[in-house]
Amino acid sequence: MSAVDKMKNAAQGARGKAKQVAGSATGHRRTEMKGRRQQVRADLKDAGEQAKDAGRKAKDALDH
Repeated sequence: MSAVDKMKNAAQGARGKAKQVAGSATGHRRTEMKGRRQQVRADLKDAGEQAKDAGRKAKDALDH
């Protein structure tokens, strides 16, 4: 996973957390749920990138 992808995913997760906290503090459930969804998307993107990295490492190990 590139550093840029990591930063993008971290930023998306942080924005989601901010939305969740703001929604919770104001009692606005829709904003809170949008924040939670945004955090889950960031986590899924991270997991996908890690799986790609693991696949690349396994391929490289088999090639050598």
